[in-house]
Amino acid sequence: MRKIIGRVLIAVGGFLVVAGVLTTLWAPGVVKKTPVDVDQTTRLDGTATKLGETFPVNVTSITKADSEASTDRTTVWVNTSCVVSNADGDAPDCVDGEDPRLVSATVGTFATDRVTALARDHENLPEGSTPYEGIVNKFPFDTEKKDYPYWDGTLGRTVDMEYVEATEMDGLPVYHFSSAVADEEIEIADGTPGTYSQAVDIYVEPKTGAVVNQEQSQQRYLADGTQVLDLNVAFTDDQLATSVSEAKDNAANLDLITSTIPRIGFIGGAVALLLGALLLLVGRPRRATKAHVAPQPA
Repeated sequence: MRKIIGRVLIAVGGFLVVAGVLTTLWAPGVVKKTPVDVDQTTRLDGTATKLGETFPVNVTSITKADSEASTDRTTVWVNTSCVVSNADGDAPDCVDGEDPRLVSATVGTFATDRVTALARDHENLPEGSTPYEGIVNKFPFDTEKKDYPYWDGTLGRTVDMEYVEATEMDGLPVYHFSSAVADEEIEIADGTPGTYSQAVDIYVEPKTGAVVNQEQSQQRYLADGTQVLDLNVAFTDDQLATSVSEAKDNAANLDLITSTIPRIGFIGGAVALLLGALLLLVGRPRRATKAHVAPQPA
């Protein structure tokens, strides 16, 4: 029986060690990659002042991964964002260009590296697509406490997204990043010059790089200094609660695969191998020895 148990323990121990090796060497390269089947809707709300009138607004951002256009290294994205006046309290996610409730609407197609999260060129992007750069819609896995280049679609270039601090949101560890631009020259409308200022604060779950919360303040002015837009929005309360909950689950799953399972494999495997070897050694039959009898005196 000892032999049987010992062999079973050695087999189990070997399996656990192999599992630990595989999850250490292979799993991170598989799980720490942006999926290609994402379909996410993010909601923000706040206020806008447009041409002297202040009103509540809803922002709906829909980000979808194009799984067919994506590759093993790159995820192709389509993002639509709509800012709508919610003065009547029941505004839809978006309205057409003729509706006076529409504040702004944008559509963007871009590609990002599935590991670094940085924008990159991709042959499957539509012809004439704007070349994006830097961080666009998420941060990399294992986000670091450092500054990142962050895409500003209004300016058509990256700005510095600076690391501020490590903090928590409802018990979830997050990194706070911030960026700001001031009085940048843009076209307010076709052929209408003006300036643009914006401050963005982003809170990131560092293990997965997921954006948990975002606060944004944007102002636009005509060349003569007349303010045409003052927009201040952040994740809705429901969106924030959902983002925190999902980030906790995803971080826990990532820890399970990349940390807990390898630890169980190596420690449990080593213990099982040691016990199995001891049982086999203890259970090994001893060699018989001949008895030596002293000769009797004559």
